[in-house]
Amino acid sequence: VQLQASGGGLVQPGGSLRLSCVASGNKLNINVMGWYRQAPGKQRELVAINTLGGSTNYADSVKGRFTIARDNAKNTAWLQMNSLKPEDTAVYYCNAIYYAMAYWGKGTLVTVSS
Repeated sequence: VQLQASGGGLVQPGGSLRLSCVASGNKLNINVMGWYRQAPGKQRELVAINTLGGSTNYADSVKGRFTIARDNAKNTAWLQMNSLKPEDTAVYYCNAIYYAMAYWGKGTLVTVSS
């Protein structure tokens, strides 16, 4: 499974961005797709995950501001980020769990700054 993430960039505080992650491969039933982030000098942390059955889980810091969605037929997941804050600045990584194996995409940088 290869993951391709896109959608990062520079945005002002209060703005929005949408990240996309596409998993390559045919007829994949990826158990979990999600997003993690790593800010400078900090450990990588969970942002949001979405299971094959549609359950979601969010970090407390993003609840009410971020929404994760996925299209299983297209092996695609999105992270809609609203009301962005400077502390959301980080490299965001797409993650997939497939047959108990974890796969990571290359990160996409999100910078929230005025």
